[in-house]
Amino acid sequence: MRPSGAKNLLPPGLVSNLQDVLSSKKGGTKNEDSPEPNSVDDTKPVVLVTNADGIESPGLTYLVDALVRQALYNVYVCAPQSDESTAGHSFTLKESIAVTSAEIHGATAYEVTGTPVDCVSLALSGALFSWSKPMLVISGINKGSTCGRHMFYSAVVAGARESLFSGVPAISMSLDWKNDESKESDFKDAVSVCLPLINAAIRDIEKGAFPKCCFLHVEVPKSPLTNKGFKLTKQSHWSPKLCWQAISANRNHAAGRFVPNQQSLGLQLAQLGRDASAAGAARRLATQKKNIEEVESVGVSGKSDSNRKAKYFRLELLDKKQEEEDEDLDFRALENGFIAVTSVSLSMHVDADIHAAASEWISTALEVEQ
Repeated sequence: MRPSGAKNLLPPGLVSNLQDVLSSKKGGTKNEDSPEPNSVDDTKPVVLVTNADGIESPGLTYLVDALVRQALYNVYVCAPQSDESTAGHSFTLKESIAVTSAEIHGATAYEVTGTPVDCVSLALSGALFSWSKPMLVISGINKGSTCGRHMFYSAVVAGARESLFSGVPAISMSLDWKNDESKESDFKDAVSVCLPLINAAIRDIEKGAFPKCCFLHVEVPKSPLTNKGFKLTKQSHWSPKLCWQAISANRNHAAGRFVPNQQSLGLQLAQLGRDASAAGAARRLATQKKNIEEVESVGVSGKSDSNRKAKYFRLELLDKKQEEEDEDLDFRALENGFIAVTSVSLSMHVDADIHAAASEWISTALEVEQ
């Protein structure tokens, strides 16, 4: 037996697998087709909740709690294990992810070592849950505004988009969090003002009256309870400024990946220990070691000089002044205290004048080349 005070050095996913094997050897055979642990009322709609900030974030916790307390839906959760806010629409390919049951009262919940897109795709695949598909997927509530072109970077929006890819209606939600004035209870208030919209969506989905060509992205103002009401908005051209900062190689930046010291490698190994298998962790560690040792500036890329020096950079997203004045744009409505609701389509539609300009250029360019 392992002493009670000793640390568990094995990856949690591997420990879980070993426990399943030991359980089966003791006669406790696991039924793969058995229903989820919480009782399910087949007469209630299924609602799937995910997010981008991680399964322990207050935005998700308050949302799930409110949905459960209504007792109107069967609530399921499949969310990232850690913060994946700027993962965009990325997903995990050619690598295993770990899925572990999580304790959220009244809901069947799993945490995933992947992105929100992984979570939604897995949940809708039929491989994790017994139901075929939910009535609605809710992604959020995200900490921080995701207006305008920031939606392309946003993983909370990607979670809803992935749902619509599979034909399942979806809503993504964000709170306009301000570091110097917002507090955790604002998430609870944001849930309370969004709940009527969620209930109305599920009601109309059952009636076949909810739009099938888009999903809804909801932006809640920084003081949710003093909002001026819901306002249908248009996606603006606002986007954060990507600012790259050169950093010193001997400084230990907590969230930095390329920090060449043994302490940083130890922290990365601890994180990798959350993988599903020891082999997967070893592969990822080897890759990150290689990155740490071989990150180069563009100027020396490809050269074999053993004396070459690595340069290190860190990306920050900065706000910038907004020039658009249309009151119906998402960020402007949010600034004015409205709950901004933007319909987001999957169509890569191009306006007629843009199509005509591109067509004219292509024709002219090809004529010149020929």
